[in-house]
Amino acid sequence: METTQDRLDNADQLGLQLVRFFRLLERSHQHFTDKPHGVEKAGYMLMAHLVMGGPQRTSALADAVHSDPSTVSRQIAQLVRAGLVERRADPLDGRACLLAATDAGAQLFDDLRAQRNHHIDRMLNAWSMERRHQLVQLFDELNTDIENYRPQLATAIAEQRKATR
Repeated sequence: METTQDRLDNADQLGLQLVRFFRLLERSHQHFTDKPHGVEKAGYMLMAHLVMGGPQRTSALADAVHSDPSTVSRQIAQLVRAGLVERRADPLDGRACLLAATDAGAQLFDDLRAQRNHHIDRMLNAWSMERRHQLVQLFDELNTDIENYRPQLATAIAEQRKATR
């Protein structure tokens, strides 16, 4: 029978593995930042949403990547200057604009995605397809739980700050 301490110990083990995972991701991403495309990790995420989700307003894009609209605007400005994203008039509201990946942006995203997929495939070469599918499912569940927990986390942090004052 599991105890609260067992669950907390497991959470600690997972936390350590997540920190390790994020450090490894950061190191591997540095290998790709030396490329001439010059797209930063945040820009790549924005392009992913635009290529896969189609044209979007800045506010919708900010929500999708869990970021502040002003931060997204700065990142988008860099992508626009690089010719990877363009602003288009919103057909539903002429005063607003939609952000869309250009053909060059979509091609770059597809190329980077193919490179990433190739590396992941090679890295997991010894894994069975069953284990690969299981990993995808578990990552999806973890990401969904993280997204759903965000409002509770904000409330918990606010309560902790009040208690320490």
